[in-house]
Order: sequence, then C-alpha cells, then structure tokens
Amino acid sequence: MVFGKLLGALKKTRDLLTAGLSRLFSGRKLDEQFLEELEEVLYNSDLGPVGTRVVEELKVAYRKKEVKETAEVPAFLRQKLHRMLDGCEAPLAKAASGTTVVMIVGVNGAGKTTSIAKLARHLQQQGKTVMVGAGDTFRAAAVEQLTLWAQRLCIPIVKQGHGADPAAVAFDAVSAAIARKVDYLLLDTAGRLHTQKNLMTELEKIVRVVKKQLPDAPHETLLVLDATTGQNAIRQASEFARSAPVSGLILAKMDGTAKGGALFGIRDALPVPVKFLGVGEGIDDLEPFAVQGFVDAILKFDGAHSA
Repeated sequence: MVFGKLLGALKKTRDLLTAGLSRLFSGRKLDEQFLEELEEVLYNSDLGPVGTRVVEELKVAYRKKEVKETAEVPAFLRQKLHRMLDGCEAPLAKAASGTTVVMIVGVNGAGKTTSIAKLARHLQQQGKTVMVGAGDTFRAAAVEQLTLWAQRLCIPIVKQGHGADPAAVAFDAVSAAIARKVDYLLLDTAGRLHTQKNLMTELEKIVRVVKKQLPDAPHETLLVLDATTGQNAIRQASEFARSAPVSGLILAKMDGTAKGGALFGIRDALPVPVKFLGVGEGIDDLEPFAVQGFVDAILKFDGAHSA
C-alpha cells in the first residue's frame, strides 16, 4: 500500500515532530506560552521558518478566538501545511509526441543514480519504454552504477568513456532514443558541487544540445535532493534554481531522515512540484508525491489530538 510505505518512510520525521507535540499537548491549555513552545518544536523538526510562519497564523487565530483549545491545533496545523503545498502535486511531463526527455540534476551523493533507476522502473510499470543516458562522465562510478541498473532493468543505455563530454553523451542519447522510438529518455548529468559555476555551465550546454534535436526538450528537469541534509537541501535547491531550468523535484532518502519537514522550506526556495519521494532502498521504493498523504504522514497524531 502506497500510504503504508510513505507512513513508514516518514516515521523518523513524524516521531520527532509528534514527540515534541505530545509533550506540549499533555494537559496544557492554549496560551501564549504554549504557542512559543509550539514554534520551537516546529522549528527544530526542520520546518524552520515555515514552522514560525504557521505559528504566527495560529497566534492570530488564537487572539481572534477562532482557535480556543489545544485539541483544535492539530487540525489547524494540517490545514496550513496542506495549503503551503498547494500546487506541489503534478504528474511527470509527457511530450506531445515522440520521446519525452527527462534531465536529472543534483549534487554527488544526493541519490541521483539510484533515483534514475527507480524512475525507470516506475515508468516500466506504467507500460512505458525507457532508455538512459550516462552523462555523469566525470565520476566513473556513476557510469558503472547506471550501467548495472540498466542491465538489471533490461533497458538500453547510451554511454561513453570516463571524462567524455557530457553534452556529446546527451546528443548521442537523444539520437538513439528518437531512432528507437522510446517513450522516455532519462539523462543523467554531472553532479559536482552545486557551488561550482562550471557545473551549471555544463548543464546549460547539455540543454542546448538536446534542443537542437528536440526543440521542446528537455520536457522535465528534475532536481534530486537528499532529504537527510535538511536545511542544506534548501540551499542546494536555491543554487540550482538560479542556473538550471528545474521543473520538478525528487526527494531521495526520505526513509533515512527525521528532516522530512525540510520539504516545506525547499518548496519556499524552489516553488516547483515535488514529483517523487524516495521511500526506501528497493527499486520499487519511489512514490509519486501526494500532498494529503505527506501531511498526514508527518502529523499522524494518536488519541485525543488526532483531529
């Protein structure tokens, strides 16, 4: 069950958040002191400034007597967090005709290669044909890892030697995908540090090369972020937003972190849809993002405060 997987993946985030909230709710009345402590709990759960903003709205509602008791707070939190993620859901893009090109960007160690494999598997399960392009040529292990995944998934891969021009790989991959009439081409790209300007220049070059063959491509540019890095993922999102035409996000390693709340800050920094969440280590552990499921999974209260 999809929700079961998401619930399990977000257990650490939920436990951190609800442990703080449970202590706070225990026999307390709703007052200014409660609100200050609530703000601290939300901030420390990696909601950061977003948590502060939610509590500011709660303070206004409390002073207007729209929220009078602590039992009403969970429902208020859910509603506000849900609203903050409006527009966050969107299906993966599809070209009007022919091959859909999905470019994958992200820093080394974010889970980019594994996320590509999981996305390929997801598309296969939708009955789509898939090809991958090994454009992360500066890291030999990236090409090797992607080759292994392609073999396991029985999908074609276009690659060149270590240190080859990533744009040349992209050109060859697009040509092959068009010739074979595959539904989706997943293009890996170099993942050196996001602060290095030459990486962004390289990404821009790849986009230009792809457009020469398919003017409306890439149809998606997905940024893979490591959810375990919390606030650092927010900085990465900001950097990539300046230099790459990011159209959506994949949040990897959601199952290994208590920092799932950083998603709200990431969306503040880069207001594009979250396309997928990595919810485990298995090849099938990639789930399309659903706002309701996500909010419910991090704010799953027990007992009287499950509003």
